[in-house]
Amino acid sequence: MSRERVLHWPLGGWLFGFALVAGWSAWRPHDWPTWWLEVAPAWIALGLVAACWRRFRFTPLACWLMLGHAAILFVGGHYTYAEVPAFDWLRDALGQSRNNFDKLGHFAQGCVPAIVTRELVLRHRLVNGRGWVAFFTVATCLAISAAYELIEWLAAVLMGGGAEAFLGTQGDVWDTQSDMAMALLGALLAVSALAPAHDRQLAALAAADSGRVPRQPPA
Repeated sequence: MSRERVLHWPLGGWLFGFALVAGWSAWRPHDWPTWWLEVAPAWIALGLVAACWRRFRFTPLACWLMLGHAAILFVGGHYTYAEVPAFDWLRDALGQSRNNFDKLGHFAQGCVPAIVTRELVLRHRLVNGRGWVAFFTVATCLAISAAYELIEWLAAVLMGGGAEAFLGTQGDVWDTQSDMAMALLGALLAVSALAPAHDRQLAALAAADSGRVPRQPPA
């Protein structure tokens, strides 16, 4: 991606997309307590990105992935993760025993934070060596996934049966383990398949900051 496209990607379109999916999600959701619990990470991420925009502008790849993750959160908040209609259809069509939209959410919970973490680590030079960068990134995503599972456990303790829509376990005794496995898979995909495109955008952004011609980062 060119330096100009990295610097001048359509922020207005990003914000419009966020507002559109947020507005749709908030229109007659399944229930408001679950909606707020599910979509809170999207609003927190929006606030952090906005607060840091002038000082630390993320690459387009990171921002578009964050928007995609926000869309997943807003869909899950609107229907609850166990009742998303499209995944009900997939469940019946594929003969599955449960609605697996939550697994898509946990895959994104690994993939998207991986790119964000990788970007922070590389741009701030927090870790040396590409292997260590990948390890630190994946470990951070697993820590986030584990923290989210602890939050779900706390919600179950505090809310009792009222937390079922938020938990979305659907009777799966291995739900926590499979959630973390999907987050791990998403993080591994991010640090492997998405890394080359991410590196190109990071190089273009670094060149824009220094006024030099973009260079590919070292392997």
